[in-house]
Amino acid sequence: MPSIKAETIQELVDQQRQFINYFFDHLSLNQVEQALQVCLKCQGLLILTGVGKSGIIAEKVAMTMISTGTRALYLPAANFLHGDIGGITKDDVVIMFSKSGQTQELLALLPHMRRKKCKLISVISNLHSPLAAQGDCLVYLPVEKELCAFDLAPTTSTAAQLLFGDLLSIGLMKEKGFSLEEYAHNHPAGSIGKQLTLHVHDLMKTGLSLPLCLPDNRLVDVIVELSNKRCGCLLVVNEAQELLGIFTDGDLRRALQSRGGAAMDSSLGELMTLNPITVSPEDLAYEAIRKMQGTHYVMVAPVVKNKKVVGVIRMHDIIHEGLK
Repeated sequence: MPSIKAETIQELVDQQRQFINYFFDHLSLNQVEQALQVCLKCQGLLILTGVGKSGIIAEKVAMTMISTGTRALYLPAANFLHGDIGGITKDDVVIMFSKSGQTQELLALLPHMRRKKCKLISVISNLHSPLAAQGDCLVYLPVEKELCAFDLAPTTSTAAQLLFGDLLSIGLMKEKGFSLEEYAHNHPAGSIGKQLTLHVHDLMKTGLSLPLCLPDNRLVDVIVELSNKRCGCLLVVNEAQELLGIFTDGDLRRALQSRGGAAMDSSLGELMTLNPITVSPEDLAYEAIRKMQGTHYVMVAPVVKNKKVVGVIRMHDIIHEGLK
């Protein structure tokens, strides 16, 4: 099978960059703002539709809206004329995606939309089309040319539709003050939900599972604790359980290499690493990852609250939950 030349790929990248830049350079921000305001004033549902590739984009945009706090629904254009139009009310806003603005399935809906007295936003790339003239609100998506060599296959035009849909969705999200907590509630499963809902206190080891020791303890006396607790470290604390330092498996190897057998008689106060990376029990688990992958990559971190050790968290436990 012949391979695509690197020069061809670069040419396509350059062309698509040119076409996308053309879109942004010629997009009317006033039209986007008007569409945003119509959607914000909507007392019912935002109903998105389209035919073919435009329909696929409309469905994706509707899903983005739903997950970011906007009441939206995607309906295939053909379904409207077979019963679904009965669910539309005067409080709804219908958003039609069509590059040509001449899609017959959409034009056939217009008389019924008028009877329903709902608002219509036309999202088109042809200013001289019937759909452009019929909408209560018009958003013209400027498309210089499709990336397709024949200027036929929907490529740049669908990219423009998606870019507009994302602008509208996130614009609505911001105007409504949609919060991170609300976003998490809309994504209870999968990595997104876990990133936004899983905290360090949900994963950390506590109580008798903590590998604690005092700075005066000799390594020989606590090495069993290091092994049995399976945390890869010892947390060195004072009598008030305030963190003084950490002693890891890596510190053990380095101590044996530099001190030999004499390391076993050394105190943890001599061997520990001062000022280790710590996290809070209230930190989101993905925030803990960012801290642990910071300047010095660590596999385990003490969990500290009010200067006292309340737990320990391992990178392994976070990644096991599907976060990374």
